[in-house]
Amino acid sequence: MAAIPAIRAGRGNLCLPRAFRIAIIGANRDHDAVTLTSLRSNVRDLYEGATSSGVRFRYALLVFDIVTVLFIIATSFLQPSEIIETLDVLFGVMLLADFSARLLVDRHPFRKFTEIATWADMVAIVSFLAPLAGEAGGFLRILRTLGLLRDYQMLVRLRIDSPFFRRNEDVIFAVTNLAVFIFVMTGIVYETQKFRNDEIRNYADALYFTVTALTTTGFGDITLSGTVGRLITVVIMIFGVTLFFNLARALLSPNKVRFPCPACGLQRHDADAVHCKACGKILNIPDEGAT
Repeated sequence: MAAIPAIRAGRGNLCLPRAFRIAIIGANRDHDAVTLTSLRSNVRDLYEGATSSGVRFRYALLVFDIVTVLFIIATSFLQPSEIIETLDVLFGVMLLADFSARLLVDRHPFRKFTEIATWADMVAIVSFLAPLAGEAGGFLRILRTLGLLRDYQMLVRLRIDSPFFRRNEDVIFAVTNLAVFIFVMTGIVYETQKFRNDEIRNYADALYFTVTALTTTGFGDITLSGTVGRLITVVIMIFGVTLFFNLARALLSPNKVRFPCPACGLQRHDADAVHCKACGKILNIPDEGAT
């Protein structure tokens, strides 16, 4: 009978290593959770924070987007080579890192997959990494240009940092929308016609056709044949003319300043407005030229 407590005590001692293992596993999980939370917080500061490092990081992303677009245009004039394929992969890896970071900091990451911009990024990443699988995918890269319009945090910073942007925000948006449309449609024309249309030999030919179709000039020296070609032409004329008129309206309409009315919240006012046109509240819009 005296041996039973000893056996039980021995069993208890035998259980200690297992308890230690459970404690170590739990500690590792807690450490991993803390590390992930810290990483997410640091990355969120870069993408959403108002710190100087976050602002510089988002400006760098904007520059990267512009460089990406210029790279796509430039490589359309060049023959495929190992250098271009290497740069393709490099851009793809950088885009993948940016995409992963955005998912990491998003509070509802699964909702991101309901946005067109998210799928555009995914398609662009695959197209840049396509040389690894021996695929072209150049046409899909044009979707990366949608990233130029997605960063609302950058929009806020531009309003704060640039008086020129604040004064000409509507014109800048109209120009950007028209430029992105022209670029996207030029890419579509080039990729769908370069192997079947002798009149589309490079990106410049596709750009020339897009602009002439958009302005309804129609010189007739370059045409798109077939049903697909005619449909592309119709899309360019309808949407392009609309965006062109939006640009003209932004250029000709009176200059507005962004200043929220303290009473009704109206955002846009005449530069010399004293009272809000909606509610009559005195605005006291600051004069940017005052010292």
